[in-house]
Amino acid sequence: MGNPKVIQKIVFFLLATATILIIVPVVLIFLIILVNGLPALTPEFIFGIPRAGMHAGGIFPAIVGTFYLILGTAVMALPLGILAAVYLTEYAEKNWLTRIIEIAIVNLAGVPSIVYGLFGMGLFVIFLNLGASILAGSLTLAIMTLPVIITASKEALNAVPKSFREVSYSLGASRWQTVRKVVLPNAVPGILTGTILGLSRAAGETAPILFTVAAFYLPRLPQSVYDQVMALPYHIFVLSTQVPNVSNKVQYGTILVLVLIVFAMNITASLIRARFRKRKLW
Repeated sequence: MGNPKVIQKIVFFLLATATILIIVPVVLIFLIILVNGLPALTPEFIFGIPRAGMHAGGIFPAIVGTFYLILGTAVMALPLGILAAVYLTEYAEKNWLTRIIEIAIVNLAGVPSIVYGLFGMGLFVIFLNLGASILAGSLTLAIMTLPVIITASKEALNAVPKSFREVSYSLGASRWQTVRKVVLPNAVPGILTGTILGLSRAAGETAPILFTVAAFYLPRLPQSVYDQVMALPYHIFVLSTQVPNVSNKVQYGTILVLVLIVFAMNITASLIRARFRKRKLW
């Protein structure tokens, strides 16, 4: 049997190498986007509308459209996902049916986004006659995000020690009072993590909104949930493939704005999560 110290050093070296191999490409990609996109971030670019066939002007309609889609997705997916996780964790009996449901939820998290886009087009745009709209796009993104939120929320709820529940029951609290006053507050950090991961994925998806909400060019802000909108992921796709001779500065600037929005969401979630973790009792 080998020397434990030598084995430990080898394992640490392998782990450090794997970490570097993951971090370095990500940092390089971000630096490339930052260097090429930062010169484009002017007030006109952020708050203006596209002009001259998208060769000039700004991306404000796409920023607003992305914000509306993220907000709509959160409003629809977050309550439903948390309630589903609470039911599966705290109320549902552990039998073959719940196991099938849990396996189906995990599998749905790995379904390609293009499938959700076609499903959303068939159900919301055509069958329910919502048309290409913010409502149809948000519902599609919410369905795509639900498996991530449910899975992360279940893990967070299961991580709360059972002794907390037992003490609450011994003091005369009902199951719902225990869930609302004891379990959910202690599971908030994990729930937030899953929520932000799901919403971050939704913010960067192109395929689902391509069929349900995204407009090629719409130099005005939406007036209702039944309007189409421009969105940053689709706008990046359009600039890269559909509009000829667009400067790299405009393309990278749009990408940088989307990356910064996702970063801002994750940083905000991290701060909120850190604040709640200070209140943990274990």
